[in-house]
Amino acid sequence: MAFHRFKALETVLSRVPVDVHMPNNKVSEFFGENVFGIDAMREYLSEEAFESVMAAMQQGTQIDRKMADQVASSMKAWANSKGATHYTHWFQPLTGTTAEKHDAFFEPTEGGRAIERFGGGQLVQQEPDASSFPNGGIRNTFEARGYTAWDPTSPAFVIGKTLCIPTIFVSYTGEALDFKTPLLKALSAIDKAAVDVCQYFDKNVTKVNATLGWEQEYFLVDDALFNARPDLAMTGRALFGHIPAKGQQLDDHYFGSIPDRATSFMRDFEIESLKLGIPIKTRHNEVAPNQFECAPVFEECNLAVDHNQLLMDVMEKVARRHNFRVLLHEKPYAGVNGSGKHNNWSLGTNTGKNLLSPGKTPKTNLQFLTFFINTVKAVHDNADLLRASIAGANNDHRLGANEAPPAIMSVFLGTQLSNVLDELESKVKSGKMSPDEKTALKLGVGKIPDILLDNTDRNRTSPFAFTGNKFEFRAVGSSQNCAGPMTVLNAIMADQLIKFKKDVDALINKGIEKDEAIFQVLRQCIVDSKKIRFEGNGYGEEWVKEAAKRGLSNIKTTPLALSAFVSKSTMDLFERNGVMSEREQHARYDIYLETYTKKIQIESRVMADLALNHIIPTAIKYQSSLIENVRGLKEIMTAGDFKKSAQIQMEMIAEISEHIHTIKTKVDEMTEARRKANAIPDVKKQAIEYCEKVKFYFDVIRYHVDKLEILVDDESWPLPKYRELLFTK
Repeated sequence: MAFHRFKALETVLSRVPVDVHMPNNKVSEFFGENVFGIDAMREYLSEEAFESVMAAMQQGTQIDRKMADQVASSMKAWANSKGATHYTHWFQPLTGTTAEKHDAFFEPTEGGRAIERFGGGQLVQQEPDASSFPNGGIRNTFEARGYTAWDPTSPAFVIGKTLCIPTIFVSYTGEALDFKTPLLKALSAIDKAAVDVCQYFDKNVTKVNATLGWEQEYFLVDDALFNARPDLAMTGRALFGHIPAKGQQLDDHYFGSIPDRATSFMRDFEIESLKLGIPIKTRHNEVAPNQFECAPVFEECNLAVDHNQLLMDVMEKVARRHNFRVLLHEKPYAGVNGSGKHNNWSLGTNTGKNLLSPGKTPKTNLQFLTFFINTVKAVHDNADLLRASIAGANNDHRLGANEAPPAIMSVFLGTQLSNVLDELESKVKSGKMSPDEKTALKLGVGKIPDILLDNTDRNRTSPFAFTGNKFEFRAVGSSQNCAGPMTVLNAIMADQLIKFKKDVDALINKGIEKDEAIFQVLRQCIVDSKKIRFEGNGYGEEWVKEAAKRGLSNIKTTPLALSAFVSKSTMDLFERNGVMSEREQHARYDIYLETYTKKIQIESRVMADLALNHIIPTAIKYQSSLIENVRGLKEIMTAGDFKKSAQIQMEMIAEISEHIHTIKTKVDEMTEARRKANAIPDVKKQAIEYCEKVKFYFDVIRYHVDKLEILVDDESWPLPKYRELLFTK
C-alpha cells in the first residue's frame, strides 16, 4: 500500500467520536445568545435607538448618524460582554464565499496610550480593498477602493472574539460587488408588488416578506483521507475513482441510523449554529453513503441567506475539530448521488398570512390562486433566467443525473391542483360570467384546502415543485449562495405581479367586477404558462423529447445557460424593477464565465498532475513487478508451461501499457487544448472552449485511470479509494 494512503487509513482507524455536551437541556435558554438580536437590543439600546433600528428593519427607513453612534456604542458594549476584541464587516463577494477584515476596538492616543472606540462611522461603513475581488470590469486596477455598508435587517453576531456586522459590498462608483445588494433590492420589489396585489383581498396587508427555508446536503470525509486526495483538496471532488461494488444500491443509508462520529459532529455544529440564531432543526442521512442533510425552520429570505452562508462556514470549522472535512461540492463522487440545496420559497404578510396557503373562504382561496398561478407564470416566462441562476461548473455534474432535476425548467403542481387550474381555464371565458358560472367557480375554489390536505406530493425529479404551502426550487446547488437564485425568483415574481395588477385594473376600468377581472386574467396566465407544467418523471428520456416538443429549453452547460443574464428581456426586467443596472448584469455575466473557466482549468491541471505524477508512475512500477514475475517464470518453466502460466500476466502487462499510453496521450492533448483556450481573449468564447474542448478529456482520462485502479495492486495504489472515502465511520 502507498505510504501516505496507509498512514491515512491508519489515522482513520484511530478516530474516536468527540463527545459534545449541550450547554443545557433547553435550546431556548441559549438560542441566539451570540446574536445582537431584539432582546439584546432592548437591553443595550436606548428606547429611541431601539425604535430607530426596528424601523430600519421593518420599514427600510434610514438610521441617522446620531442614532448610528448610539447603536455602535451599545453594540460594542454587548460584544465586549461576549469577549469580543475585534469587529468586522461581514459580506458576500462574488467569490461565492464570505469575506471579513478584522479591526480592533481600540485607537492609539497621545502619550503612548489607547482608547476603546467603535463609533457610528465604523458601524455604518468601511472601505475594504476591492482590488482582489471579482468585479467584472466595473473598477479599474488603480481603483482599489470598495465600500461595505451596514445591513440593519440582518443582526450582528459574535464568532470567537470578533463582532461580525452583516453588510453590503459596492464599488467606488456604487455598483454592487456582492450577492446581498441585488437580493435586498429584489426583496423590496416583491414587497411592493405583492402588497399592491394583496390590496384586492385584504386592505390590512402593508408588508410582504419573501421567506426561505433551505435544505443543506453535504458529504463528510475523514480529514486524513481528504489530505491524501489532492483532487478533493484542490477541487472539492474526486476526479478519479472506480465505483465500489457497494454504493447506494440498497438505499440502506437513507434515513438510517446516523453514525456516532457523524452525530457528534452534528451536535457540535448545531450548538454553534443555534447560538448564532440559526434555527437548525432537522438532521438525517441522505441517499449516498457518508452524505447527510440539515435544515432549519424557514425565515425571512435575506436572513435565511445570511444564515446559510454562516452555517457553511461553521460546519467547515467544526468539522476540523472532529477530524472531518465537509464536502459541499455538488458532485464530489461519480456514481452516487450529488448534493443540492433545496430552496423552499413562499410569501408571508404582516397579518400572518402565507400567500401560498389557501384559507377557509373563497376569498382567501382566490388570493391563494392569484399568487400561486402568478408564480407559475413567472417561472414560465423566465425559465432560462431561472436556469442561469443555478448554473455553475459544479452543478453541471449534478443536473440531469439520477438524483437531481434535469436542466429543463418545469413546474410540478400535483394532479389535483393541475385539475383545479384546468377547470378554471375551461370555465372562465372572455366577457362577463353568468351567476351560475360565478357560483360554480366559488364552489370549486372553496374545495382547495381539502385538495391540498391529502393530494400534494413532492416530485424529486422536478426542479420547481409546489409542496403544499410553498414552492421548492430543488435545482440549486449545495455550494451555491442562495442569494443568486432568490434574487432571480423574487425579481421575476415581482415583475409578474406588476403585470398582473396592470391587466386586472384595465378590466376593472372597463366596468368588469373585481373578482371576475381577477379570474379572467388568471385564466390567461394559466393558458400562457401551461407548457411549463409537468407531472411526470423528470429523469426520463421521454420528458426530454416532450419538453423539446413544447419548446422548453434544455441548456445543459453553464457557458450557454449564463447567456440569459445578458438577454434584452433580463436587462429590462432587472432595470425596471430596480434590482440591477445593465452594467452590473454584464459584470456578473463576465464574472460567472471567468469562474467557470477557472474551475475547469484547475480541475484540468490537477487531473494532469495526478495522472502524470501519481497514477502513471504507480502503474509502471506495478507493471515492472509483473514483468519481473514473467521473467522468473520463464527461467524455471519449460516453454510450453511458461506460455500457459504467464498468459494472464502478459495480458495484464499489455492492458496496463494500453491504459498508460492513452492517459499520457490524452493528458498531452488536454494540455494543448488548455493552452489554446487560454489564448482566447473573449470570456464567453474561452468558457465555451474550456467546456467543449478541455472538459471533453475528463471522462476519457478518468475511464482509463479507473481501469488501472482495478488492475494495479491495492497496496500500491496512491489514492484512497471510494470504498474508503464513502464508508469511513
